[in-house]
Amino acid sequence: DVQLVESGGGSVQPGGSLRLSCTVSNLIRSTICMGWFRQAPGKEREGVAIVYIGGGGSTYYADSVEGRFTISHDGAKHTLFLSMNTLKPEDTGMYYCAAAAPGQICAPKAARESAYYTRWGQGTQVTVS
Repeated sequence: DVQLVESGGGSVQPGGSLRLSCTVSNLIRSTICMGWFRQAPGKEREGVAIVYIGGGGSTYYADSVEGRFTISHDGAKHTLFLSMNTLKPEDTGMYYCAAAAPGQICAPKAARESAYYTRWGQGTQVTVS
C-alpha cells in the first residue's frame, strides 16, 4: 500500500529554495517518528532530517544540511514538510519521506538510519544545477 506521497521536487539553481511535502494516509497517522532521506546516484541513502512527533517535536539534521533545511509536521493536515534553503549541487538526489512503525519512538541514533523505517514514499527528485 502507498501510504506516503511526496511532492514539491524540481530543478533549481544553486542558492534556490524548495519545500517538499509528504501526505500521510490514515493507516499510519499514528506514527510518531518520521524523516526525510535522500539518495544521489552511486551513493547510499542518507538521513537528512528527522522529527520526533511524539517526543515534543525534537529534530535531528545531518551536518551537511544543518542551518539550511527545516523539517516540520502539521498534524491537522497530516503532512510532513521539508523546507530547503540555499540549495547546493550536492543536495541533488531523490528525496524520500519515511515513517517508523506506528508507536515506534525516534531512538536517538538508530532513527538516523534508513533501516529504522518501515514505510516509504515513492520519492521526489530534487536537482540543483
